[in-house]
Amino acid sequence: MSKMSASSGRPFAVAIVGSGPAGFYAAGQLLASAAPEVTVDVYDRLATPWGLVRFGVAPDHPKIKSVTRVFEKTALKPGFRFLGNVEIGVDVSHDQLAAAYDAVLYAVGTPADRRLGIPGEDLPGSVAATEFVAWYNGHPDYADLDFDLSAERAIVIGNGNVALDVARMLALSPHELAVTDTADHAIAALAASEISEIVVLGRRGPAQAAFTNPELRELGELELADVIVDPAEAELDPVSAAGLEAADQTVRANVKTIAEYAARTPAGKPRRVILRFLTSPVAIEGDGRVEAVRLARNVLEAGPDGSVRARSTDSHERIEAGIVLRSVGYIGTPLPGVPFDHDHMRILNRDGRVLDPVSGEPLPGVYTAGWVKRGPSGVIGTNKKCANETVAHVLSDAAAGALPAPSSTPDALIGQLRDTGVKIVEYHGWAAIDAHERALGEPHGRPRVKLVRRAEQLAIALGEALSHSG
Repeated sequence: MSKMSASSGRPFAVAIVGSGPAGFYAAGQLLASAAPEVTVDVYDRLATPWGLVRFGVAPDHPKIKSVTRVFEKTALKPGFRFLGNVEIGVDVSHDQLAAAYDAVLYAVGTPADRRLGIPGEDLPGSVAATEFVAWYNGHPDYADLDFDLSAERAIVIGNGNVALDVARMLALSPHELAVTDTADHAIAALAASEISEIVVLGRRGPAQAAFTNPELRELGELELADVIVDPAEAELDPVSAAGLEAADQTVRANVKTIAEYAARTPAGKPRRVILRFLTSPVAIEGDGRVEAVRLARNVLEAGPDGSVRARSTDSHERIEAGIVLRSVGYIGTPLPGVPFDHDHMRILNRDGRVLDPVSGEPLPGVYTAGWVKRGPSGVIGTNKKCANETVAHVLSDAAAGALPAPSSTPDALIGQLRDTGVKIVEYHGWAAIDAHERALGEPHGRPRVKLVRRAEQLAIALGEALSHSG
C-alpha cells in the first residue's frame, strides 16, 4: 500500500480531473499541506482552465471572475502542473490515472441540464440554458450554435441565478455588452436581437426563489429594460408569510426587492423583464418549432418535512414566445470507469471518497469534489470547503497507508500521451492564450476577446502555425 512519507523516495502524486474552482481549491490545499512532498497534476479536456469561472459566470460580472487570481497563485507553486486538452475516457482512462498516481480526484462539475419532462421540450427553439450560457461565454463546443432571437418574446424557465443571467444577457444593450468578454459571435447576435420581452417563470413564490439578492437587484439597473412584477404575484401566500421571519437574510432581501419591483412605475424602456411566480410549464407548443408555452397556475402547500411545495391547479394560460430557455438545474454525467450515482446524477461517494458500487465501501485512492460530488449548490466559494473536506480524506488515507501503490509514474503516463499524439497544453501554454486574448481586448476597453476555436487556442498555446482544417 502507498504511504505518504519522506522516506518513500518519491513525491506523493495526485491527479485532479477538472480545472474549475473545486479542482483548483483542492490543488491549493494539497500543495499547502504540511505533509511530505506533494505533486499535483490538474487535467482538463479543454485547453483553458477555470471551468465555470470562464464558461459559466456571466460576462458582465468581472468581479466574480477575479477569483482566478487565487488559482493563478496555486498554478505557480512548485509541484503543480496543468495538463489541458486531455480528455478522460478518450485520451486517457481512469485505470491509467490510477496506475500512475497515488490518488485521483474528480472535480468535473455537472455539465448537463436537468430535463423538464414535458411535451414539446425538444422542439427547435427550446434550448437548455447550459448551452446558451456556454455559447455566449465562448465555449469551443458551443461556438457554432445558432439561436433564433427574431421573436418579440423569450421565456426563461427557472428561478435561480442562471435564469437571471440568461434574462439579463437578453436584455443588455449593445453598449453594456461591448465592454464585456462575451464571445464576439454572441455580441453580434445579441445586438441584432429583436426580443423585447423576457418572461422568467418560477414554480413557487418570491420567498422560494433561489436568486442571490445582488443579481436580482441588478435587473433594476438595466439600461434598456424595465422590470415588471404583478403585485398579486409579489404577495406572499400564508405558508411563505408565516415562515418569513425565520428565513435567512437572502430570502428576506429577495422578497423586499420583488415587492419594490411590483410597486415600481415602468420607465417606458424598450425592453421588459417580467418576473412571474407560481407558474409551471406543462407543455411547449408549436408546429415545427416553439410558438408558445402552456402554464399551470400553482398554489403552495407545506410538506410534511416543513418544505414549501408547489401544487398545480386547473387554471391554465398560454404565452406565445419564439424561444424558451430551460434553467431548472444542472446534472452530472458519468465518466468511464468511475462509479456513478444515477439517482442523484453525481459520482457515487461519501463525503468525497468514491464508493465501490457493489460493496458500498470507499474505493481506495479515488475521490471527488465540487458539484459532481454534492450536486449543483452554493456559490463559487462553497467549493473551497467542499474541496478541503475531500483533501482531508486524501491526506488521512495516505498517512494511514490505505492507498494502492502506483505501478507507473505521472511522467511515464504523460510521455505515453504525447507519444500517441495528444497535444497537451501546459500552464505556460494557457498563459500564452490568456495574454493573446487580453491583448485583443485592450484596444476596445474589454478584459479580453476570447478565442473560441480549439485550433486557434492550440496554435497559440503550442506555438504552432494555425491549420485551416480545424
